[in-house]
Amino acid sequence: MTLTVSGRAALTVEGPCRVVLRRVTVRGQRETAPQGQPLPPYDRRFADHYQGNGVLLIGSAEVVVEDSFFSGIAAFPLLVSGAGRVRISRCQFRDSGSRNAKGRNNATGGVLLEDGTANFVIEGSTFANILGNAAWTHSRYGYVRNGPGVIRGNTFDTVGRDAVQAGHASRVEVLENKMTRVGYPVDAIDVEGGGTPVGIDTAGNVDGSEYAGNTMTEINGKCIDLDGFHHGAVVKNTCVNRGAAAEYPFGHFGVVMNNTNPDMQSVGIRVEENRFEGMRFGGIFVIGSGHVVRKNVLKRLHTAHCSEDVVQPGCTHFDGEPDLLRTGIYLGRRAERAAVTRGNRIEGNTIEGWRMDKKCVGFAPGVNPKENQVSGNRCRHQAN
Repeated sequence: MTLTVSGRAALTVEGPCRVVLRRVTVRGQRETAPQGQPLPPYDRRFADHYQGNGVLLIGSAEVVVEDSFFSGIAAFPLLVSGAGRVRISRCQFRDSGSRNAKGRNNATGGVLLEDGTANFVIEGSTFANILGNAAWTHSRYGYVRNGPGVIRGNTFDTVGRDAVQAGHASRVEVLENKMTRVGYPVDAIDVEGGGTPVGIDTAGNVDGSEYAGNTMTEINGKCIDLDGFHHGAVVKNTCVNRGAAAEYPFGHFGVVMNNTNPDMQSVGIRVEENRFEGMRFGGIFVIGSGHVVRKNVLKRLHTAHCSEDVVQPGCTHFDGEPDLLRTGIYLGRRAERAAVTRGNRIEGNTIEGWRMDKKCVGFAPGVNPKENQVSGNRCRHQAN
């Protein structure tokens, strides 16, 4: 069966029913679809905001989408809002998403699960040439969070924003996915909206979650962003950029902790046995307390060679913290909000890169090294 997009969606189903779609083809014409739609306000559902979706499912009791093909969709190929149980398996999503009034991505183009969607699985599917986020969850602030859920064994190739985002969720597992060319095309990156591309992103308040066994290459942004992530684990992931710094104009850290959501603190995260190579800045940025950063391999760090003596494009740091971008593992005093950074264990990491013999593990002004345990790290200068 083939469905063609028109109006709000090619297929819209509302109400607590069971929806099963197998071997369905959904096609749109995003080249001729209206452009210029911004992201919705913080208190509005995506389901009520965007026109030109593929399949729109609201309030479903159960959703099964298998062995189906979606292409050329201007908004979301598949948007599920407030569903009780969702399984998306062996599907293809490609050549989708539109731009805002400035010509940047508006986060559309992938699969979106929103507003308390629970018990979901996205597995064994491919995402290619997605302008916005490829596979993600989102909820309005103050609304019920998404989860539990699993995003597992998917392939992502050429994504303009985030390959995967766990947004405002609990107990989400992001496992064994493969991602390449995140942050492309460069002209689609939402510069004005601060939409730095990320391999695995986090937003809102996210706890009890694990990002493990994922493989990332050619990430023009951050490998893993932990904005809102707490009491969870980032384990045995790999992120490798093989080119020079100039090839990744939005290149960043391997892992960044952050605390934008006011209902959480960055606490209790395990970052263990990951490999990050070819990062434009440092390897891991840490804020908060009770973290274990252990046995990670960080190579070819700080390819941008930021210097406090010479102003360089993109080398912008917090006032009074010139070592922020050029340190292998940096324990900060703030991100979006101030944070108390203490009681962390930084141990047994391999840290190599530009001047990493001198800028291996660093502390922001006001962060007391004696309140954090740093031991057994191997630091070495490596030309890059």
